Order: sequence, then structure tokens, then C-alpha cells
Amino acid sequence: MLDADLDLNLLVALDGLLAEASVAGAARRLGLSASAMSRTLARLRAATGDPLLVRAGRRMVPTPHAEALRDRTHQALQEARAVLRPSGGTLDVAHLARTFTIRANDGFVEVFAARLIAAVAAVAPDVRLRFAPKPDKTAGPLREGAVDLEIGVLGEMAPEVRLQALFRDRFVGVVRQGHPLAAEAQVDAARYAALGHVAASRRGRFEGPVDVALATLGLARRIVAIVPGFPAALAVVRASDLATVLPASFCATGAAIGVHAFALPVATAPITVSQMWHPRLDADPAHRWLRQVVLGVCRDAA
Repeated sequence: MLDADLDLNLLVALDGLLAEASVAGAARRLGLSASAMSRTLARLRAATGDPLLVRAGRRMVPTPHAEALRDRTHQALQEARAVLRPSGGTLDVAHLARTFTIRANDGFVEVFAARLIAAVAAVAPDVRLRFAPKPDKTAGPLREGAVDLEIGVLGEMAPEVRLQALFRDRFVGVVRQGHPLAAEAQVDAARYAALGHVAASRRGRFEGPVDVALATLGLARRIVAIVPGFPAALAVVRASDLATVLPASFCATGAAIGVHAFALPVATAPITVSQMWHPRLDADPAHRWLRQVVLGVCRDAA
């Protein structure tokens, strides 16, 4: 049940105070008197248990707790306004002021982040993108509203999560330039398996699709190290005679300078990379616009 003492107008006031870092500025922004805004700040301090704004000479500065609340408050207010806005209303992206959080792995950020930032900035200069790390494949951040979009392979997502395919990828083998294997037109499965390998795995797993395919031939890779992501795997390969397995899209970027990518000697299933979101954002015009931008950037780069 909703707390009877909860005044959602405080959210509007908090957003104004954190944006202006000034009682007088927030009062002007919201059309209130300075004394009324001072009383509201006192109520916010009591509600949050934090001073929020404190004197620093002749001006006020936010406390660390207030700094941590700024983006959350603004986003919560935007979402609350979206709830009360007619569904499917027109969207003026040129004046849209919003921060979107996108959870993605290092590979996606390396390949697509710069293009996505540029595409957004070209039409919506007040929109900010926050790329969050992706240590797992759970729906928790989407359900809790901590993340607007999840990018990756479907994995262990909840059944209610919405899904849209962005592009298809495939795994390739990678060694340093100058590695003996780089001179071979076609890599033999037995020779490939006999190499030392470094695996990229957030969960520290030693086996993946390549190992399953090699096992059908009675072969197994000699994995000597596991690193948490693609950039780390490339760094190790670049400075050693080890091999690794990476998505082909990641190897087509500047990050792959100094390495040689080759077709794997075994077949692995293609990778479908998708964008995922919680159904509560389905009809949000701004979120729908973001999804179209992400889709366009990924399709253009594919």
C-alpha cells in the first residue's frame, strides 16, 4: 500500500534543487517563493536523513548523497511524467533531456559505443548515455529499473523481457601477427587444439562452444589462462604465442590491431546479439526512439 505520508511533489522539488544547487534558483525554476523552497528543503532533509545542500562560502554544494541521487531523481521524475503522459504522444528529441543506462559487455562498447554516442548527439544533444558493466545475464537490473537497455545474447532472461535482434555474429580464432599459425591458409583442428589458449569468460569458465565442437573430434584445447573480457584476451594474445576465441565483430575494430583472425577449424552456432528491455518501457516514446537508434547503428555497422 502507498505510504499516506508520501508526497511525490517532493521529487519535483528535489530534482530542481539538485539541478540548481541553489534554493533561490530552484524556487525560480519551480515558480515558488524562496521561503517555500526553504521549507521544502527542510522536509527533504528530514525524509532523506541527509543535508543534501550545504553552505560552501557564498554558495551551496551538494553532499555526496545528493550527488548520488541527482541522476536517479531526474530519471525517476521523467518516468513518473511518462506514466501521466498520453500513450504514443509526440516526442521532440531535440529537446529531450534524459540519461539512458545501457548494460553491455566490453565487446559491444568497444565496437558500437562511439557510433551510438555520435548518432544520439546528432539529434538529441541533451541525451546522455551511461554504459554499465555486465557481469551476468540476469533480468534483475531491467526489472528494478537500474538499466534501460540490455545488450547481448538472450541467456537467462526473464520471460517477460522484450527482445529485438540487432545483428548476427560468429566466433573466430585469434593469434598475434607473426604467429606461425597466421601464415596457414586453413587451420587444422588438431594443430589448433594443441596450441596454448587464453579464454575470455566473465564467469571464469574453461569450456565454451568451441570446446564442445572439438570434443566431437576427440580433441580438447589446452587452456592455460582465463581473463574476464575480450580486451584482456587480446592483450594477452598480442604479447604471447597463445590463441583465443572472440566474436568477429570485435576483431573488426581498432582494438584488434596487431592480431590475426582466422576461421575456426570447427563449426560453432552463430551468435544473435539482441537488445532487451522491460515491458513497462514498451510504450515510452523516448525509449522507443533509443531502441530505433541502437538498431540503426548496429544494422549499419553489420
